[in-house]
Amino acid sequence: MIKNLDACRVIEENRGDAVVVTTMGAGNPRFGWPVVSHNEELDIPVGGAMGKASSFALGLALAKPERKVIILDGDGSLVMNLGTLTTISERSPSNLYHFVFENGCYAVTGGQPIPGEGKLSFKDMASGAGYAAAYDFDDLEDLASNVGRIFNEKGPILVNLKITPEIENIPIHLRERPTRNTRSAVQEVRRALSS
Repeated sequence: MIKNLDACRVIEENRGDAVVVTTMGAGNPRFGWPVVSHNEELDIPVGGAMGKASSFALGLALAKPERKVIILDGDGSLVMNLGTLTTISERSPSNLYHFVFENGCYAVTGGQPIPGEGKLSFKDMASGAGYAAAYDFDDLEDLASNVGRIFNEKGPILVNLKITPEIENIPIHLRERPTRNTRSAVQEVRRALSS
């Protein structure tokens, strides 16, 4: 199993000038993407829209085909919008890299298991939907030694990461809040992409 923060570090080290769209645990301000990102003006946190980060990122990838777009998705989020796999496959953006942080639970709401936990395979679902390639990783070194090669492949590509669950049991009103919201991030990214 891979720690959330370690997976984010490996992706950050290899992202180049890609736009990164995050949701849920991968975007956690305590142990997720905001802790490691060195290119915040190209990061879009999609909070409060569980299951929609992949659809948002698809639109961005289609609008900016010359720029890599990385989705950091949660397994619970993807389960809530599995149709996005076929939509992404149908549009087939070669610049889209879909990372799923599979911890088997809804970690930000107390750790309830996701439907199908232990039975489903996001890699198989993406392959069956028609993604160009799909991978599973449960070892950090294996991920680190392969992610650069994966970013050189034509997408859409799904990379499923087996993540150690980090359950949020702090009441929502006491949790650390992200420093950026989706609206301001979209404006910042738009400016960065047009310059």
